[in-house]
Amino acid sequence: MNFIQRDLFGGAISAQTPSNLRDAADIRQVPDNQEVFLYADSGVSIIVEILEKVEPTDFNDAARHVFLDLFIRDRRAYATPTSRFHFDSLAHDNSAVSAVVDGVNVIPNDRGDDTPSTIVLFGTQQVPKFNHTEPDTIHVFMALYRVTSKPIDLVVSFNVPTKTSDGNEVSREYENLVREHFNKFIRSFKIVDYGLFA
Repeated sequence: MNFIQRDLFGGAISAQTPSNLRDAADIRQVPDNQEVFLYADSGVSIIVEILEKVEPTDFNDAARHVFLDLFIRDRRAYATPTSRFHFDSLAHDNSAVSAVVDGVNVIPNDRGDDTPSTIVLFGTQQVPKFNHTEPDTIHVFMALYRVTSKPIDLVVSFNVPTKTSDGNEVSREYENLVREHFNKFIRSFKIVDYGLFA
């Protein structure tokens, strides 16, 4: 697999990605605070979001908070951190089945640049989609970069369907390959221009 250094948000951020990703903006509208890429040969997606910083000051709690919001809003493909009240309301409204956090850890930035260290979360979502009775199983690889000098959280999520009602799931081997891509992405993720957050 070939990788490229991909510019995000007009070059203000960069990261290494597989070269054959499809930019979702070429096929649908993507909000200005997101970059969305699709794997050409599967249902895997990558979302990079600039979000307002969530309240928890503990990195692990912040990652869990953002993950739970991703779970609730997955069917709409947009994640916005909200208060617990909104989480509970959306969980009820969207008939969410479950969201399990499998692990959280911190990967320090030891490159010597100003990009924050990342908080990595691995989780599993059971999400009903397209009015099917069986929920889809989505493995989420998430990285949270807290920009402490600004009220900003940068969230990277790789969404990997491992069981779907439409047969668009990936194998365990493919999931492991995507996990490698995720690790390469988050370790190369670099904020080049903090003016993006002005």
